[in-house]
Amino acid sequence: MATVSLKNIKKSFGKTDVIHGVDIDIQEGEFIVIVGPSGCGKSTLLRMVAGLETITAGEVHIDDRKVNDLEPMERDIAMVFQNYALYPHMTVAQNMGYGLKIAGRPKDEIADRVDTAAKLLQLEPYLDRRPRELSGGQRQRVAMGRAIVRKPAVFLFDEPLSNLDAKLRVQMRLEIKQLQRRLGVTSLYVTHDQVEAMTLADRMIVMNAGRADQIGAPLEIYANPATEFVAGFIGSPPTNFFSADLVQTPQTDAKTLGVRPEHMEIVTENARLSGEVLYCEALGAETLVHVRVPNEQVLTVRQSAEKPQPSEGTPIGLNWSANDQMGFDENGKRR
Repeated sequence: MATVSLKNIKKSFGKTDVIHGVDIDIQEGEFIVIVGPSGCGKSTLLRMVAGLETITAGEVHIDDRKVNDLEPMERDIAMVFQNYALYPHMTVAQNMGYGLKIAGRPKDEIADRVDTAAKLLQLEPYLDRRPRELSGGQRQRVAMGRAIVRKPAVFLFDEPLSNLDAKLRVQMRLEIKQLQRRLGVTSLYVTHDQVEAMTLADRMIVMNAGRADQIGAPLEIYANPATEFVAGFIGSPPTNFFSADLVQTPQTDAKTLGVRPEHMEIVTENARLSGEVLYCEALGAETLVHVRVPNEQVLTVRQSAEKPQPSEGTPIGLNWSANDQMGFDENGKRR
């Protein structure tokens, strides 16, 4: 296990700044998820920790050792990529042990480490197979096994589940979380999937246009987003945003208000906001009611399927608790 510190990390391509200064101290055994939309800089940040991208400014420390100028192989890290990067002509066992073979480790040691990793990942029946004979989930396990046998101080995951179908992604992220807990290896994990981030992370770094908008525990960020961007990105369905001027009793000096769909309710009196039912989505245990409000904006109400489903075109009122209302200024900062 190792600590990792990012100290005001910046990255520029020519005159274009893509990472604007990220600071975080990561504890031994901590699972950090870097999450954000495409193009926000999350993979670039991870690649700077790995040594695959040069650092324009700032410092990366692994166990109090500055690694800015070290090659990837010298940083005691192992990386798992989105595309598996397996050698098609090698067996599973050969793929998992190849890095150790190149490093000149003894054959007995390689075999022992591969067997241990195969047991952890339930790959024992597949050690003599080639990658083409495996499913997507099994290939990803092999890629993870190749990282595990190196016994690194830090695991780096770059969207490792993106090529898997939805059901397998759920299964694999549970396996990754359990495996990381069992091994206790400090881990940084990149994803664009906020559900994946919420379920895996001890802490999240929410990236927005090259900046860390917020760093914290998943439920802390969900309950208290620091910016309008974070409030809109974390949570599904996303937070409803609307002008404070629309509310009949604003009770705030914020420019924009945010209320999560599960915190809104349909009422017949004492409404803070009036609208018209546009359409409903019956999802089984819950229903999403989409409501058009006066400025033609559409807001979403999440309610139990046991509640009556209003008809399209029905005029309705919306209400919510003041405790669940989030206010943001003209720059998107939380009031």
